Amino acid sequence: MRNDLKDRLLDAILPHVPFDGWSESAFRRAVEDAGVTPAEARGAFPRGALDAALHFHARGDERMAERLRSEDLSEMRYRDKVAYGVRVRIEIAGEHREAVRRGMTLFALPMHAADGLKAMWGTADAIWDALGDTSDDVNWYTKRATLSGVYGSVVLYWLGDQSEGHRETWEFLDRRIEDVMRIEKVKGRARQSRLFQRLGSMADPLLSRIRAPVRMPRGDLPGYWATPPSGARPPE
Repeated sequence: MRNDLKDRLLDAILPHVPFDGWSESAFRRAVEDAGVTPAEARGAFPRGALDAALHFHARGDERMAERLRSEDLSEMRYRDKVAYGVRVRIEIAGEHREAVRRGMTLFALPMHAADGLKAMWGTADAIWDALGDTSDDVNWYTKRATLSGVYGSVVLYWLGDQSEGHRETWEFLDRRIEDVMRIEKVKGRARQSRLFQRLGSMADPLLSRIRAPVRMPRGDLPGYWATPPSGARPPE
């Protein structure tokens, strides 16, 4: 029910964003258009338009993930799957291109930069998750950090791209993915060097402790149940 209210407010604010940005005035107009009380609106989006912008981004991630999971990508190379994930996400964003542009401006502000980086990380995480990434060590973080940078640069390029069918954006995306793959190849060769192996043996005790965060189950219920380890005693 909470998400229904969020979606209702988001749909109401989107027509105002191209003119007023993700602003308080746009949010107030959305509250009126949605026919909800200010208290209900603040309950859904405590920070007003800022939270609405974040929900807009998260909803795009969800739609992208649903589409990727529904398609058969088994015949694609892994690098092409990643590029396709980024492309699908941008195509979904293209439904409200000006809202994306206004969002980039909003999250460029120092007080909202952390929210913007978190949203970008969420997109990278959603892409890797939808593609079936199973890494649970330090690679979990490096994959998402790298893809966050790729996605952010491609979005900025796309916003200024006037080519037919955004052809230049997709070419730019392919180049960025190729850069990432080239870096991975260099890292692979470096790991085989004696110097790297010596340094790696020193860092292994620390890196081996790095694990991906525990995944919360999908759903809208608070908390989650984790099976206790064998032999564990219940709390007294």
